[in-house]
Amino acid sequence: MKEYLLDAPVTAEFFAYLGNFGKVEALQNIGEGFYKFEKADWFSIKGLSGDTTVEVRFKKEVMDLTVDFLYLLFSAYREGAVDLSLPKQREEAIGRRVRERLYGP
Repeated sequence: MKEYLLDAPVTAEFFAYLGNFGKVEALQNIGEGFYKFEKADWFSIKGLSGDTTVEVRFKKEVMDLTVDFLYLLFSAYREGAVDLSLPKQREEAIGRRVRERLYGP
């Protein structure tokens, strides 16, 4: 697990953006504005809307492949319309390597 300090607070819209790459849940029972993002076999992100830190749990076997994708997700996000073409291309390329490492060719 790693905690990341961000330049700006995370928002509900940021977690909606992450929904393009995995599963997002609003965890109402923990508190309003608490979200969890899960990208199976890659990593999960937990955070509170309005906070500047998030908790990331990596699948250790592929962390070396997926950590750069995490940074891309953070840096590519902009409020409003977001161009998903570059993150989607990287996701596809890394996904092949993750599957191969975890499940074989």
